[in-house]
Amino acid sequence: MTMKKQIILTGVQATGTPHIGNYVGAMRPMVEFSKSNDTIAFIADLHALNDVRDPKAIKQSTINCAATYIALGLDLNRTMLFRQSDVPEVLQLSSLLMNVTPKGMMNRAHAYKAVTDKNEAEGKDKDVDVNMGLYTYPILMAADILIYNSTLVPVGADQKQHIEFARDIAGSFNSIYGNIFTVPEGYIKEAAGLLPGLDGRKMSKSYGNSIQLFAPESELKKRVMQIVTDSKLPAEPKDPDSSIIFQIYSQFATDSEISELRKRFTDGGMGYGDAKNLLFEKLNSTLAGPREKYLGLLANPEQVEDILKSGAAKARPLAQETLARVKRAMLG
Repeated sequence: MTMKKQIILTGVQATGTPHIGNYVGAMRPMVEFSKSNDTIAFIADLHALNDVRDPKAIKQSTINCAATYIALGLDLNRTMLFRQSDVPEVLQLSSLLMNVTPKGMMNRAHAYKAVTDKNEAEGKDKDVDVNMGLYTYPILMAADILIYNSTLVPVGADQKQHIEFARDIAGSFNSIYGNIFTVPEGYIKEAAGLLPGLDGRKMSKSYGNSIQLFAPESELKKRVMQIVTDSKLPAEPKDPDSSIIFQIYSQFATDSEISELRKRFTDGGMGYGDAKNLLFEKLNSTLAGPREKYLGLLANPEQVEDILKSGAAKARPLAQETLARVKRAMLG
């Protein structure tokens, strides 16, 4: 039996600048995959329209996200890196997939429920501030995944539901129209899980608790020093597994460095200030080289635009082929 070709895909939303949670959950695995696999990475500017009304901000965020991938070492010889909206076929596929997607599935979507739960808690109509872009967000994401015949999708743990929805939508479609779509698998690096933010909640731009991936050194140190800790004195033993500092450090340090810091936490004698300094030094040394490359790319945005256009030119034929198959299956 011939093994199906592995196609690895991920997307990052064009809202602001990527933070270290984005890096650990999706961007770093994608860079590693690109060294030995065919990979697809798109900047999701269409998804950003749910929240961002400033076209200049979306355009700049797209450049920021693409420059981040390039600076981190994404292998552009094996990777199609492009702007989502430069492949318009994905919007057509999204519309067609709406005809096989149950409304109840969209009612369960985390992003939609987060808004409706908040509205109900505040005594408002549950659909206040809910647009159809937000409501159908998972269908567009499914189209992003399915249109390129993706087999593996690296995501953060908070995105697991979107992979499940894409699989369900593909399965429903295939059961009606035949074996058209590849049913993708999600890839979640278990150790990464949900990287905590400065306040212990999931790291998120919307919570304001994130650490920008390529923040200037002074800003990086400032953010690290804002990490919330308990009131234990330096001499007291501390639980590394409940420490935000330790959890972030563990995603950037070697196994021996992690073991050493764990011992210093459990033995006592180390204050949180020293631990924060250790984390800052680790983050800064790891990210200094890519940060320099990133700033160079931002100074030459036309170079990033050329890469995005080249990636879209390679991705569109794949999308067009899939869309043609879907149209034949659905419309005859």
